[in-house]
Amino acid sequence: MSKEHNDLLDLVIIGASAAGLSASIYAARRKLNFVVVSMDIGGEVSRSGEVENWLGIEHTNGVELAAQFQKHAESYDVDIKNGHEVTKITQEKNIHIVHVKYGSEEKQYRTKSVIIASGIHPRHLSLPGEEALKHKGVTYCTVCDGPLYKGKTTATVGAGNAAVESALMMAGIADKVYLVTKYADDPKTQGGFPKAETVLVNKVKALENVEIIYNASTTDILGTDFVTGLRYTDTVTNESKEIATDGVMVHIGMIPNSDFVTCGNKNKQGEIEVSLKCETTCAGVFAAGDVTDIPYKQIIISAGHGATSALSAIDYINRWEPLGE
Repeated sequence: MSKEHNDLLDLVIIGASAAGLSASIYAARRKLNFVVVSMDIGGEVSRSGEVENWLGIEHTNGVELAAQFQKHAESYDVDIKNGHEVTKITQEKNIHIVHVKYGSEEKQYRTKSVIIASGIHPRHLSLPGEEALKHKGVTYCTVCDGPLYKGKTTATVGAGNAAVESALMMAGIADKVYLVTKYADDPKTQGGFPKAETVLVNKVKALENVEIIYNASTTDILGTDFVTGLRYTDTVTNESKEIATDGVMVHIGMIPNSDFVTCGNKNKQGEIEVSLKCETTCAGVFAAGDVTDIPYKQIIISAGHGATSALSAIDYINRWEPLGE
């Protein structure tokens, strides 16, 4: 190989959660020359609540599971560059250059292949008071901030698994928990939570200190220095109503972390489109997990996707030859 390829990696994995660290284990077992770059280890997994659908472990939580992912990867001496933000990926012939920002420092990793496993981040309500009261009662991570509201009143906004899990967790911490959904209490909407698992919905509905507010369109988050309440419109009566609360947990969906991706197709949601082998439309660039257009965003699916992307990348690397030499 020519001198210009002396610093060339086999693979750069972007992301250090279920998909990225799963891929890293396969890469390490094949003795690839690679690094993992990520803003944080564990990603949204570490901000999950109870986890009862990870095969082989009947009950755990996101923090513990993410720690196990990291420990497993480190047992293979995987080089994890934590706190590294990928700003863009460029190409020179069939070499990919991953541009990374680490504090005030900028780095570049030259590589034969890339696996994008950068995950997702929480969607915001984009309402009056939300941005000003962020970290002052407004949170997008109940696991992170929930313990701060012991003995207080909280409100969770959302209608999916994350929202229901938030209310379940807060029921054991706060005195009073509101769960605010825009849907009606109707069998067609699974009792107001069409995107949540039935077992979780049933659990939260059985809790005495959880009050579910249906047909609610949240309009404002109230407070000056700290959150004091939440205003919503009853979509049946069109009345504006308020509830007093010390904290607002926002769980209304996720946005893929794909802004830096320009080589490869994305759908209108910003998800990276991939084949069954986790291939993108950009040769040598693979994607795995929640950042892709896989229909189900589950930890166990992301881990499998990570393994698939690594095996596909290994197949690509085995056939790789420098162009123009």
